[in-house]
Amino acid sequence: MSKKKNRTVSLQVKLSTIFTAASVLFLIADFFMMIGINNMTSQIDAVYRDNLSLNDLTTSLEKVQSSMTDYLNTKTSDSLENYFRSEQEYSELLKELNVSVTDNYYDRMERNIKFMSEDYLKATDQAIEAKRGRNVEKYSAKYDDATKLYGYINTYISSLNNAQFKSNSLNFSKLTGALKVFEIVSMIVFGVSMFGSVLLVIVFTGNIVEPVKKLAKAADEVANGNFEIETLENSSNDEIGIVTKAFNKMVVSIREYIAQITANMEKEREMKERELRIEATLKDAQLKYLQAQINPHFLFNTLNAGAQLAMMEDAERTYDYIQNTAEFFRYNVSKGNTTVKLEDEITLIDNYVYILNVRFSGDIKYAKNIETDISAVTMPSMILQPIVENSVKHGISEMEGRGRIDLRVYEDAGDICVSIKDNGEGMSQTTIEKIMNGEIRESDKLSGSTGIGLDNVISRLKLFTERDDVITFLSEGEGQGCEVIIRLSADGGMKDV
Repeated sequence: MSKKKNRTVSLQVKLSTIFTAASVLFLIADFFMMIGINNMTSQIDAVYRDNLSLNDLTTSLEKVQSSMTDYLNTKTSDSLENYFRSEQEYSELLKELNVSVTDNYYDRMERNIKFMSEDYLKATDQAIEAKRGRNVEKYSAKYDDATKLYGYINTYISSLNNAQFKSNSLNFSKLTGALKVFEIVSMIVFGVSMFGSVLLVIVFTGNIVEPVKKLAKAADEVANGNFEIETLENSSNDEIGIVTKAFNKMVVSIREYIAQITANMEKEREMKERELRIEATLKDAQLKYLQAQINPHFLFNTLNAGAQLAMMEDAERTYDYIQNTAEFFRYNVSKGNTTVKLEDEITLIDNYVYILNVRFSGDIKYAKNIETDISAVTMPSMILQPIVENSVKHGISEMEGRGRIDLRVYEDAGDICVSIKDNGEGMSQTTIEKIMNGEIRESDKLSGSTGIGLDNVISRLKLFTERDDVITFLSEGEGQGCEVIIRLSADGGMKDV
């Protein structure tokens, strides 16, 4: 048997239900007060209804007597018509009188008034007929009889009216008191209804708003970087419940994502450290291998002896060549893995280019321009020489005297920039991207090379400065030359690499 899904009740339905319930409660209270007010009004109207009826009866009786007298005096058709109209009106009012035989004083008075009124109307009719028949004696007698009955009826009506007025006044006082009590009860009912409606709205809207408050607080915590909050409890299936479920899933997903990123970064860091250790070990092994093959003291002494011999024989060019070679080799051996001054690196370039020009018969044009103070600037050793070597081997070695290397040092945006620019073959943007990504490695030591490739230079510079933009390769394309720019801190170095 399949489980039934929880029925979703939307916020719109909930809010509509709350306000409908509050409105119904007010309507019930208003209906109760309306019924009570109508009932009290009806009772108050009934108090003096009898007095009003008796007043109408008196007025109608006076019309009958007046119209009869008027006709008897004038005998006009208008006065006769007025008599018949007033007589008919009075007869209709007499029908409303109670003729039941009871012990009630008011009922007996009404019965007597009705019977006397019937006799009175007979007398008035006879007086009118006698007048129309010109029977003076008869209409005069009937007029006297009618006038006597008129006085009796008026007396009875006045007595009944006064008696009922006294009784109705007592009832009116009671109804007035009851009306005041009803006003108090109505105010209490209205107050209770209002309090109940407000309480109903507060309770139900509180149940709706409270999850929103919790969700807002949790979202604020997440926005401030706290992803370790507890997931929110959720028991509703409305829009807020759906958002709460989505928020809980989002928080859990963020936690898992951060944990995964942290683990990946840790693995990457470990792999990077391992790679650097292996590379450092390899470089150290290579250096030791070179040192094991050549006795530095013997080599330096031999080169110095050759320089002295050249000087005694007045071979100045040979002397300069041997001296530059000795300085270059001594720098390689002593500074192979330390932090040096930028000045020393530039001096090494001077020596290196001198040696190359001896080898290539002065084919390389070299210009140096130092535009700022570099006395405090440091950098890793053996950085500039591999770049110049790369420019010579892959840029200007085949240019037959047209090759040129420009070394410029200047200040830009608080950095000391070292620019090494050649007018050689240049390189494509794809090649530049491969060099920067380490896809082109020069660790295979070609004959005559120091064995330090551009990948090694880039890695050591990034480690030294702790910035990715430390070195930039610029070239407009093949045959357009190439420029390498290194950005160093103006306030000194950082660490050995």
